[in-house]
Formats: sequence, structure tokens, C-alpha cells
Amino acid sequence: LLAGLWTLSGCGGSGQTFYLGVLPKQQQPQVADPDSVKIVIEPFEDRRVEKSRIGMRTHLWGGTTYFNVAGEKPGQVYAQALAQRLQTKGWQDRAWNARVAPAGSVQDADIVISGQIFEFAANAKSRMFSTHLTTSNKLTITARNNVDRSLTSRSLEGAQSDTVFWFNEADVKQLLTNTMKGKATPAARDSRRPSRRV
Repeated sequence: LLAGLWTLSGCGGSGQTFYLGVLPKQQQPQVADPDSVKIVIEPFEDRRVEKSRIGMRTHLWGGTTYFNVAGEKPGQVYAQALAQRLQTKGWQDRAWNARVAPAGSVQDADIVISGQIFEFAANAKSRMFSTHLTTSNKLTITARNNVDRSLTSRSLEGAQSDTVFWFNEADVKQLLTNTMKGKATPAARDSRRPSRRV
């Protein structure tokens, strides 16, 4: 009986790190029009205080395990996810020529998108017969129009939580992916200077 309770309640933490692949499966990109807007997305700047991980799971009987994104670079993950979104669906289902590139490496882009990550977290707390999961993010995205030199900035903030009976790292991965996609209840605020679209 004790062994069963130990298993159901989350055992003890080993201190290992689980790497979560939160990027969606790559869909076949649409063929962008040769005259379509050329977009470069720079890896987002990671301004979190704790950069060695994105969170942890605390176990009922003591100990912890840790979470991080695959590749250990949340800024790269956000940039790649945004590029995939623009390549496959674009704006109003019109595919755009979008790719990730290091800052300042592309000179002929119509639009350059950058970002800053202030919070990107996934945590789990095991309790008797359940584990409570929480995820959150807070970031700012800036798009620079190189044609008219205008800027558009948007701040995004979201959070989700869930409780599961049988814990699996896939549950944290899914919750974090949904938070990145804005499927939680994010509070978004626009701050922009007047500009015309490319």
C-alpha cells in the first residue's frame, strides 16, 4: 500500500532536467509570392532573471526535477515559432517570406521583428493523488518597418493552470505550448506609432 501511495503521489525528485520540445510540428509552408513582404525575425532577447531553466517540479516526498526548453534558448524557440506561423498561415491566410536570422545579418528585409522575454515559466507541484501545473509568459514584440521606418510594439502576458491525476511531462509541454500560442487568457496591449503597411 505504501509503495502504491508513493507512486501515485509523485515519488521523490532526482534533480534531473526534462527538455520540452514546445515547437509545433513543422507544416508544409505555403509558397510565398515573389513580391511578398520579406520578414526577418531575430532571436528574442532573454531578460529573465533565472536563465538556467524555465521551472521545476516539486515532489510530495521531497526533491525536485527541472524543466527547460529543448536547446535551452527560449528566445530562439519564440522566434522559430513565429516564423513557422507566418510561413504557413501568414496574414489573412497569405503566406509571407519569413525566416529567423541573427540580429543585423540581413540588410534587405522589409520588416524586422525582435522581442524581449521577461517571463517564461512552467512549474508543477505534486500533491497527494494529483499534480498542479502552472505556466506563464510575459514578453514584448517589436516590428520595425524598414520602408517607412515606423515601429509597432506589443506586450503579451498569459498564464494557464491545470491539475492532473497521473503526471507526465507531456502535460507540462502541452500547457506551455498553449500559453505560447495565446490560448490562455492573455492581456495584450498595443503601443504603436502611426505607420503605413508595407
